[in-house]
Parts: sequence; structure tokens; C-alpha cells
Amino acid sequence: MTELEVSQHIPETALVEHLAASVSAPLAPCLGAMTYPHLDAPAAETEALLTGAAVHDLGWLRRIAVRGEDRFRWLSGMVTNAVETLPDNTGAYNLVLNAQGRIQGDGYVWRSGDNLELEITAEQYDPLMAHFDRFIIMDDVELVPLIGQSALGLTGPLANQILAKLGLPVLADSLTTVEATLNETPLRLVRSHDALVPHYQLWVATSRISALWQALVAAGATPVGSAALETLRIVEGTPAYGIDIQSRDLAQETAQTRALNFTKGCYLGQEIVERVRSRGQVHRHLRALELTQDSSSELPATGTELHLAASGTEAKPVGALTSVAAVQLAGLQRIFAIGMIRAEAEVGNKPLTYPGGTARILTTVPKLTPALNAAEETQ
Repeated sequence: MTELEVSQHIPETALVEHLAASVSAPLAPCLGAMTYPHLDAPAAETEALLTGAAVHDLGWLRRIAVRGEDRFRWLSGMVTNAVETLPDNTGAYNLVLNAQGRIQGDGYVWRSGDNLELEITAEQYDPLMAHFDRFIIMDDVELVPLIGQSALGLTGPLANQILAKLGLPVLADSLTTVEATLNETPLRLVRSHDALVPHYQLWVATSRISALWQALVAAGATPVGSAALETLRIVEGTPAYGIDIQSRDLAQETAQTRALNFTKGCYLGQEIVERVRSRGQVHRHLRALELTQDSSSELPATGTELHLAASGTEAKPVGALTSVAAVQLAGLQRIFAIGMIRAEAEVGNKPLTYPGGTARILTTVPKLTPALNAAEETQ
């Protein structure tokens, strides 16, 4: 099947129809939906995410209500994080495992009162729904897709100012949610996972996406496409399922400890997770990296091997890059990546190399200001 034929089988987001008359750029797939990768110059879009407030598509997200008398117990047995002990109007990041502890997908669980919801990407919808369905046996559980709703994102250090200007609530903590109204339109406001900058989701009826977009732009948010969002994801060091996280990986190999709860009780794949925790660490981890190379060189491709240079011996492969992105701010280019690194390469902060450059593991999220000296972030 050609790339064109594949794209014809992927649905467009609700926002695409609204922007089609004013945007001539081509569409591209993003997490299971077709959207615009660019709405302006890439550097300007990335700068808006990092230093201002950007409005963007999130039409590839899907919400699924989990209903039935057994919903809390059943869902807790299917995901790696807290469900029954989630506070009201909060969420948690989760991995979905098989019995061998291998990752089948990821997403968020949200609780509002007695209501439970799953939030996953369109790309994962079919395989995860099939996976879940296999384990609804004698349980009073129903998975109900919440159709007719879509989301826009509001991201950046000035996002709170945009919300306040529109009279919307500002959420102080990540992974919290509240119901609100904008111009008599009901919406659900979510503050999702924050790493470098605040991230918000605004959910409305699909028919109101156009009005919501116009309101956010009028309030000062800069429109950006999915490519800039991908760059921000890599800068923040947040791995994506199907890109950095694969179905062969174990939970602890992702280094996403925020997805694991060790006191919640039994769930599918827990035996493997607990065995790793109690008997010893895994031998590799996903890590955020910063790369250094000549400015005229092309960015390394995903899959590029990383080597550990040892004195008097041939360089030894100790990992590979899974995501790479360059950021240009105030004339300064910096290159960030995510890679799967063997544990031995993390001992002693030894230099990692690849053809044409070097890589270092980041232990904190980078601070991207024009005056920043990259050396301040070394281990």
C-alpha cells in the first residue's frame, strides 16, 4: 500500500475542515489522524511553544468512558497506575501490559466523581480496544467511545494568561481537570502532563471546534502544527508509544516511573514489573539526550547507533536514537534526542559518540533561554 493509500484510510481531525479554506499546506498523519504539520515557519511555531502560548490540534485524542458496576476494579487490573485511589477531577499516566509484562500501549485514566475515562491516541484505539475486550469476561464493564467531541491544545509558558483573558479557570497542578464555559459553550479543561511548559487540553463538541479556535487565536495564542509539537515532545524528553516505546519493551525500560504504582494491587503484567523492581534493574533505559555536532551537518537519523568510546579498544555500541529534533532560538541551535541506552553507558558519565557528533544524557529538562550556556546542564 502506498503512502497516499495509507493516508486515505486515516481520518482527518475536526480542525482540518475549519482551516481548509485558509491553509494550503499539505496534511500529514499524526498519531492516527490527518492534520497540518505546519501552519507557519517551523522556527516561529517552536518558539511560540517554548516562549509564548500556542494553540494547536489535538484531534487525534480519543476518550472512552468506562462504565458498569465493576469498572473501578476491572480498569485497575488492566493498567499500571492508580485507578481506585485517584482523587476527584484528576488523572494518571498509565502503561498497558500483557501477561509477559510487555507494553501494549499507553494513555491516561481520568476520574470525575464516579465517572472513569480512558484517553488514548487514535493510532492505538483499535488494538487497545481489542486488547481490553479480551479481558471483559464475567465483569459488569462497558467501554463507550465518547463520540462527537474533540480537543484543541493550548501550550506554552503564557498559556495561563490566555485562559485568564478568556475568563477560563487556570489550573495550578498538572493532571487535573474542571468543567467550564466559554461564550455559553460547555467545555472540559484539562491540564495534562507538564515537563518544560504548561500543557492544556480544551474539549468541546466537535461542532464548536471552529469557534474555540477563533477565540484562542483572538486572545493571542499562536497557531502551530503537529511538527512543532513533536519537536517540543523531544525537547521535553517525553517518549511516545510506537516511536520510542515499543511493544517488546518492559515498563522499567521506559524510565517512566510516573506510570507505575507499586501499592495498588494486582494488574495484568504486574508480576514482571514487581520482579524487575525486587530482583534487579533492567539493562537499558530510554533517556533524554543533547547532541553536539557541526552546525552544517544533517541531523542523525532515528536508529543511529550510539557508541561508548573505550581507551585502546574499538568503540562499543551501547544504544540507538529513537527521536531527534533541532531547536533554533535567538540564533542558537541545540539538538535534542531520545534514545534507548544500555545501563553500562550511564556509569561515570562517559562520552557517547555517533558518526559526526557526541551525545550526553540529560538528568533534568533543559532550560531554553537565549543566554543559557549548555554546559550548565551537564551531569
